[in-house]
Amino acid sequence: MLDQIFGILQALTPPQLISILVLPVLFAIIVHEVAHGWVAKRLGDPTAQRLGRLTLNPIKHIDPIGTILVPAVLLLLHTGFIFGWAKPVPITWENLRHPKRDMAIVAAAGPAANLLMALFWGLVVKIGTLLPPAALWVSKPLQFMGLGGIAVNVLLMVFNLLPLPPLDGGRVAVGLLPGRWAWRLSRLEPYGFMILLALMLTGVLWIVIGPVGNFLAQLVAMLVGIA
Repeated sequence: MLDQIFGILQALTPPQLISILVLPVLFAIIVHEVAHGWVAKRLGDPTAQRLGRLTLNPIKHIDPIGTILVPAVLLLLHTGFIFGWAKPVPITWENLRHPKRDMAIVAAAGPAANLLMALFWGLVVKIGTLLPPAALWVSKPLQFMGLGGIAVNVLLMVFNLLPLPPLDGGRVAVGLLPGRWAWRLSRLEPYGFMILLALMLTGVLWIVIGPVGNFLAQLVAMLVGIA
């Protein structure tokens, strides 16, 4: 499914590609971070709320490199994977009612938000297919934007669930593993991005996340009736 989406999007010019993916990429990254803060608040930590980070206002979240430059370059190069980041939502783990368990739940909230957004963009594609031929000027952009939204959110979800700190999957694993193993895994955090870079350059990253991403994209397409 992802290969089909990439094939469709490759037919677009770079300006067209950027124009239809600006909103999906921004929302994918920003809602991901807000989800962390919102769940943390529900579990006893109001830090993100106090700092005004529980908002969809992009100005509060955008990191010029991680939110704009990196995703744009990856999209234009058709690398087969997309990732990015916003300014991390601050979490004070001491405020959580059950810190070890709750940090895992907070970490999982971001990828869960991406899954919900993939379903939302799937519905956007469905709406685009149902519009009459006279509305081609709006139906086609909706379909392109929706397909891009599915791909972006599915890939961000799978990427972030890799069990490697500082990714969300690493924090979930630290929260679930017994103390000794959790401590050993957490010690990898300073080297996490170097490990990810090595996986990207060797092509191993896509081998790991590609099949899972394809499965989830196909599942989203089936659930919304566009498969």
